[in-house]
Amino acid sequence: MHDDEAFSLDLHDANQAGVYFVTEDDLGTLADSTHDARLLLRTIDLRDCTDKDALLLHLANALEFPADQGRNWDALSDQLRDLSWLPAAGGYSVLLSHTEDLRDADEASFDILLDILDTAVLDWQQRHIPFWVFFALPEAEFPPQE
Repeated sequence: MHDDEAFSLDLHDANQAGVYFVTEDDLGTLADSTHDARLLLRTIDLRDCTDKDALLLHLANALEFPADQGRNWDALSDQLRDLSWLPAAGGYSVLLSHTEDLRDADEASFDILLDILDTAVLDWQQRHIPFWVFFALPEAEFPPQE
C-alpha cells in the first residue's frame, strides 16, 4: 500500500475494513489516518516474535486483554470479537510491525492469526464497527509499482 492508497480508504466504513498487508513505511501514515478518523489505535511490534506463546503475549499486552482470560487461539478469537474493555466509538485499528519475524519462524501460527483476524473483522462488520488490521512486511516483498 502506498500513501495515496492509504488515503483512499474510508476508515469509518466497516465494510472496507479488513486485514491488509502494507510496508513498514506505511505505518506512520496509517497511524496518522487512524488518529484523524478517531479510531482506537494499537500498534504491536512483532520483532523477534517467533512463536505462538510470544505472539499471544504481545497481543494480550497491546490490547489489554483481561488477566483472567485464557491464552490460546479460541480465547484470542473471543477477545478480538469482544474488546468491551477497550471501548471505541469509531472503531479499531491494529498496526502490526515486523510481522515477517513470526511468519518466517512459525508460519502455522501466522496463518492461524490471519484466519482469526479475518473472522474478527467480519464479526465487527455485522455490528457496523470498523476493525482494521495492517500487517507490515518489508518493501521487498511487494511487487514494484509501475
